[in-house]
Amino acid sequence: MRVLLVDDDPGLRQSLSLLLAGDGYAVTAEGSPSRALERAGAEPFDLILCDVRMPEMEGTEFLRRYQAVGGSALVVMMSAYGGDDAAIAAIKQGAYDYLPKPFRADEVLLTLRKAAERERLKTQVARLQAELARTTDREVVAVSPAMRRLVELASRVAPHPTTVLITGESGVGKEVVARAIHRMSPRSAGPFVAVNCAAIPEQLLESELFGHMRGAFTGATADRIGLFEEANAGTLLLDEIGDLPPALQVKLLRVLQDSEIRRVGETRSRRVDVRVIAATARDLEADVSGGRFREDLFYRLNVVRLHVPPLRERPEDVDALSTVLLRRAMDRAGQAVTLTPEARQAIRRRTWRGNVRELENAIERAVVLSQDGVLRAEAFEEPGSEAGLVSPVRGLPNDASLGPPRPLKEAVSEAERGAIMAALANCGGRRAEAARLLGVSQRTLFYKLKELGIV
Repeated sequence: MRVLLVDDDPGLRQSLSLLLAGDGYAVTAEGSPSRALERAGAEPFDLILCDVRMPEMEGTEFLRRYQAVGGSALVVMMSAYGGDDAAIAAIKQGAYDYLPKPFRADEVLLTLRKAAERERLKTQVARLQAELARTTDREVVAVSPAMRRLVELASRVAPHPTTVLITGESGVGKEVVARAIHRMSPRSAGPFVAVNCAAIPEQLLESELFGHMRGAFTGATADRIGLFEEANAGTLLLDEIGDLPPALQVKLLRVLQDSEIRRVGETRSRRVDVRVIAATARDLEADVSGGRFREDLFYRLNVVRLHVPPLRERPEDVDALSTVLLRRAMDRAGQAVTLTPEARQAIRRRTWRGNVRELENAIERAVVLSQDGVLRAEAFEEPGSEAGLVSPVRGLPNDASLGPPRPLKEAVSEAERGAIMAALANCGGRRAEAARLLGVSQRTLFYKLKELGIV
């Protein structure tokens, strides 16, 4: 933790600085409250120890000004007057605690450790709340046989610290699969951290991954932990790993082998306990053959490979995904809409070259632009199509991918089976909720299950 010490007594500043530094704190000491305010505004601090009675500025005034500029560090007041009214007023004003002077060393350290624990718990609660929101909103939809096999393999590898390589086209949901592995792993209580290796400039990526020390380069005004340390005891997803620069490929290989990282500008290594999942839309074997990706790193990442098939190869998932994505879009837009049967047919027929991401964007766009709360087939036309979803022969589907004609009863049964399986999958097998999603009674659903041989 970074501590700012504000006290006009130079002797106390020196002794307290030595005490805190000896216990592992990074201490900055200031005798002037106004200079301390400037530093608190320019540098990140976790905790501020501030004297109540100072000739230049009262501690309560320092606290008020610090809060006015949006300061987020915990403030502990120090008072030589026991039940000082100013110290009590500071607590009411938002200070975390106060220490009566003279204080014992163990008393100071205990107060700071309690403050550190409180901050750790606040951070953990915020992270878990965010993770819970993502968990309920980002489940893997697995109706198709291919996705069911993928989920089964993911569940088998999740309990182990093995490195996983997730491949698949852009937009298929590789990060969703990575999050599912994290949730099913013993590390689920730890952080899940994701970084897109292609989205960060090469000169900044090393600092982003491994952190840096103050003064390591121009603009490094403070020590900063990297994503590997942030993901300690959890999972780190390296998305678009194929775009990792060659110099960083060497350093990543060393981290995977030794479980140690070194911040930029630091001379010593730090141990990290991180489960690494890599994801890519590239053909890494081709990149290895072409000399663009290190062969040893590829084999280190490719311990277990999970391939997420494109949406066009798993049409059974489209209905279930549409239901999930529609609910999510309605929550974001704050409005209720319905999909017409023709719209669902249009969604099934469309190719979705951009996979789940394209489907999600199309549904959100349709929800936002809906004027009467009904989503119709034309909202899901293929881009560039002027005639919509019908051919020049009026009423006939204009999509060669529909395959040869089949008996209508067979086609209807297959569509019903897909819709029912999708609803059950989304509801965890709960029939009452599945019936509600399908818009039928529980009795009707039960008869359909028997008729289709699902029960």
